[in-house]
Amino acid sequence: MQKAILGLDIGGTTIKGGVLINGHLEDIRTIPTPAKESQEFILETIAIFIESYLHHDLEGVGIGIPGLVDVEKGIVLGLANIPAFQHVELGKFLTERIGKPIFINNDANCFALGVHKFGVGKNYKNLVGITLGTGVGGGIVINGHLYSGVNSAAGEWCSAPYLDHNFEHYCSGKFFHNYYQTKPKAMAKKAMAGDPEAIQAFEKFGHHLGELIKHILYALAPEAIVLGGSIRKTFPLFQKSLYQSLESFGYPTVLENLKILLSELDETAIHGAVALVDVEPEIVNT
Repeated sequence: MQKAILGLDIGGTTIKGGVLINGHLEDIRTIPTPAKESQEFILETIAIFIESYLHHDLEGVGIGIPGLVDVEKGIVLGLANIPAFQHVELGKFLTERIGKPIFINNDANCFALGVHKFGVGKNYKNLVGITLGTGVGGGIVINGHLYSGVNSAAGEWCSAPYLDHNFEHYCSGKFFHNYYQTKPKAMAKKAMAGDPEAIQAFEKFGHHLGELIKHILYALAPEAIVLGGSIRKTFPLFQKSLYQSLESFGYPTVLENLKILLSELDETAIHGAVALVDVEPEIVNT
């Protein structure tokens, strides 16, 4: 029997957990994140949630968070949308409380590792994962190992300058909110119904995402780029313009070997957190 590993995805709205047993995720649960409460209250909530899984005889716990992490020390340096969770020694607290190995990393890094370990990226040694949702997240796998960089900040292309803002402004749900005052899902329904403005919106989105991917290719030239997040479901609406944008990339042989894939995992965040426990001793860091 394979070991049981708990994966936790801590977000600004919910905390979601699931246990990997014999290669399958089981006992998936969600609780609200007490985002407005004190640091002590949030820590206690996380601990109690983990303790509710201890009957599985866990080998370890992996945690993905939407912020920067001192991976080696298990310190959460800042957590998006949770004001009280700044510079928190989460790893130390949970290790002492739970008595199990605790591994923490940025959620986008978890995504990349998860799709490499369990998803469409499993056949590629070098890949980049991009999450397309409310924001843009990036994670890097090099030679089969997660590359986190300093404080898990590798792959933060969201903040890289682009046009008059940054890539996140144009390659996430913010693009549809800022320029069309709507959400990607609603815009996708209009585009599929033939609305010209909506169709053009996704063409523009694909162009911007193509520009982001070109930046990634120049730096890393991975074998595969895996798209995740809710916007990936609208891929047919921006696929053509994305590839048209890539045509101006300077190294055609790199493009010829590149695979752009869509994550098929339903619980990517949990899979990624679980993968931290399995792979953490081999993680590449600066």
